[in-house]
Amino acid sequence: MYKYYLCNMNITPNNIQQYLDKLKIKELNEMQISTISSIEKNNEILLLSATGSGKTLAFLLPVLNSLDSDNKNVQALIMVPSRELALQIESVLKQMQTGFKITACYGGHKREIEENNLVQPPAIIIGTAGRMADHIRRNNFSTKDIKFLVLDEFDKSLELGFLEEMQFILGSLPAVEKRMLTSATNAVEIPAFVKMNNYETLNYVKDTEDLPNENLRINTLLSDDKDKLQTLLQLICYCNNTSTIVFCNHRDSVERTSQFLAEQGIINVFYHGGMEQLDREVALTKFRNTTSDILVTTDLASRGLDIADIRNIIHYHLPHSEAEFTHRNGRTARMHATGNVYVIWSSEERLPAYITANAAEFNLPEKLELPEKPKWSTLFIDAGKKDKINKMDIVGFLSHICQLKKDEIGLIDVKDFTAFAAIRKSKIGNVVELAKNEKIKGKKVKIAIAK
Repeated sequence: MYKYYLCNMNITPNNIQQYLDKLKIKELNEMQISTISSIEKNNEILLLSATGSGKTLAFLLPVLNSLDSDNKNVQALIMVPSRELALQIESVLKQMQTGFKITACYGGHKREIEENNLVQPPAIIIGTAGRMADHIRRNNFSTKDIKFLVLDEFDKSLELGFLEEMQFILGSLPAVEKRMLTSATNAVEIPAFVKMNNYETLNYVKDTEDLPNENLRINTLLSDDKDKLQTLLQLICYCNNTSTIVFCNHRDSVERTSQFLAEQGIINVFYHGGMEQLDREVALTKFRNTTSDILVTTDLASRGLDIADIRNIIHYHLPHSEAEFTHRNGRTARMHATGNVYVIWSSEERLPAYITANAAEFNLPEKLELPEKPKWSTLFIDAGKKDKINKMDIVGFLSHICQLKKDEIGLIDVKDFTAFAAIRKSKIGNVVELAKNEKIKGKKVKIAIAK
């Protein structure tokens, strides 16, 4: 099948299968095969496909196919709207073990770290608008050989506030031959400076966008109180100990809602664009490893986050548009799993047709109890990949030095300069005590309960 559709690619079917094996994917889907074939024939592609459908691999394989191993300059640029999405794409590429150097450039950590990585230019840069514009202005790398440009989640990247920087970045790329834009919705007009003059649209949402997702149950919940906080509390009690994202429209609302839930005894974490990078990483790690089942967030979390098994989406605030509604809901009911969407509204609000079309009215039971506290805590380790520390090093340390059994160690997440490990809550205090003055791979590191 690959040989038939991908016959013009420099990457062989065997190489593609090796990449898929690294990613633990059996085969390419129809959308991915069609996209790869189309970008070979047409230099400008607009790919519209649902969240979780595999768009990342659909553009990464053509990007890899375009690279010249003898060229030591940057050859491909992938622009993304958030640092989390940049890190996710970087992680996928590293997992594929392509042999090409890859660098992610994003705000929230020291620019000097990236500047050091750019001294020997990577073949592929994945970047956010502000940081990429900064590097280009400082001449930290040459743009003269960038021939492949990807704007992932382009509608978010081209929103007001990013337009000026995106225009500067794209205007600084003199040699682009192939352009590829991706999104889950066709909601934004493409500006002239993107230079999509003769593009082909691959629309994999048009046939199903008006049909309900059989795995996604949408519920509307009328709240008696205007601020809806008590209704939210009851709904979270109803959801019990299942993975739930609560969407708010503003950063201050996120923090206020998170604080209210905490005061009522609900363990939760919050996440928004105004937080420091480490705080954002800690919040997402705690949500991913079930130290917290509840994530309160802005629409920043509606795109690019790869967190499995999210069961519930709660719209505490009504989304501003149908596109936002779609992206929020796309965090659940992925890969054939089922999911629940709850839209909380008050009598002073009006539910738009795109919500009510496939929704059912939902009523909460009268008696509800607070969910049990999570059974896991998160351990923070002040060392990571750049210190030559990997997951197995941490497992060994926790097993031998901290005397933990296999079922007392949960998800381990190793970043460049930090690492996090889920530990049974009943053991976390003892682990911190035993870890004092100990070393991991000969390196003295700070170990503490993640805050």
